[in-house]
Amino acid sequence: MFDPREKIALFIDGANLYAASKSLGFDIDYRKLLKTFSEKAYLLRAYYYTALIEDQEYSSIRPLIDWLDYNGYKVVTKPAKEFTDSMGRRKIKGNMDIELAIDAMEQCSTVDHLVIFSGDGDFTTLVEAVQRKGRKVSVVSTMATQPPMIADDLRRQADHFIDLASLRSQVGRELSERPQRERAAEVVPSDFDD
Repeated sequence: MFDPREKIALFIDGANLYAASKSLGFDIDYRKLLKTFSEKAYLLRAYYYTALIEDQEYSSIRPLIDWLDYNGYKVVTKPAKEFTDSMGRRKIKGNMDIELAIDAMEQCSTVDHLVIFSGDGDFTTLVEAVQRKGRKVSVVSTMATQPPMIADDLRRQADHFIDLASLRSQVGRELSERPQRERAAEVVPSDFDD
């Protein structure tokens, strides 16, 4: 799947990866994640995308964002949008799809293999476009949940599908190992299988 001579870049949809790992019962150890993919090929860049709730005095995800920023990740954030749904419930939406897609297209001229950590079907068109430029694309999400957290179209379009459940021993840590201050609620993606 990976050629040690190829240059790779990781594109992590933070909210989507958080939801997938949580549904599988473990947390992502981001240090291990970098190490694992660095051993597979030449890891050129690792992007992490998340929306932040700006009006809060303290954001519970801020410690993770700061750690990632200082430890090898290119963190891309934007303010989340708050709205009230038709039932009067307060909802928060933070979609980072366009930022991830633009960065992936820009990296096509530099990397050989793109690894997208998301199950969002909206990325199917991105995967097709990247493949037309002669690049390989692996998608990391999970089929091990009910319902699966990866859109069928995205899984079929990718050159390789990596089930997050299979990476648990390499990039995971048990929920009980999580430091108290990292128990962050992320902006949850509104959909997985569009």
